[in-house]
Amino acid sequence: MAATTPAQQLTARALLLDMDGTLVNSDAVVERCWRRWADRQGLDADAVLKVVHGRQGYATMAVLLPDRPMAENHADNAVLLAEETADLDGVVPVAGAPAFMDAITALPHALVTSADVPLSRARMGAAGLRMPEIQVTAERVGASKPDPEGFLKGAAELGVDPADCVVFEDSEAGIQAGRAAGMRIVGVGPRAAAFAPDIHVADLTELRIETAEDGTITLTASA
Repeated sequence: MAATTPAQQLTARALLLDMDGTLVNSDAVVERCWRRWADRQGLDADAVLKVVHGRQGYATMAVLLPDRPMAENHADNAVLLAEETADLDGVVPVAGAPAFMDAITALPHALVTSADVPLSRARMGAAGLRMPEIQVTAERVGASKPDPEGFLKGAAELGVDPADCVVFEDSEAGIQAGRAAGMRIVGVGPRAAAFAPDIHVADLTELRIETAEDGTITLTASA
């Protein structure tokens, strides 16, 4: 089984990548769309923005409006996804993401995102990032992060034991999902720092990737 080596280093057999906040900075769009939704619901937008990251929209709505029928959450989520997919203003790669994606091209990896297929393609395209061959999107899971289903599905499709996978995440819900899947976590960006990832980096420029002849991937944080 892959193991944690010194403080700022992990080894793995496969990498599971969140998208928003991890590879793609879409915070400007997320804030615009969710502020409009909060206004429509009569909710405090700043409070809403504290819980939106990492989950699928319907799951966020269920947290914020626990007494509302789930069918209404799913209907609102469809509207919100369409709004977010059409709004790409300010969507950019996280620093270091293009080089990171180039570096892992030949390594076992998958995208595991709470976005659906149209949104993930739109944002990865707007950020100029290569889309991984294996994608576990919203349509492919029955439960949103922090449920581990998406990460476990990604590991299964790669044929790698969950304990040998490292998750890249920025949000509390995503980090909880990775932990529940029995995986180790590289936390990316300021949100991740508060949730005790195994390694934390400000962005992907701070990470070095090396691969041994036996396929072991070594991730080393420079900061």
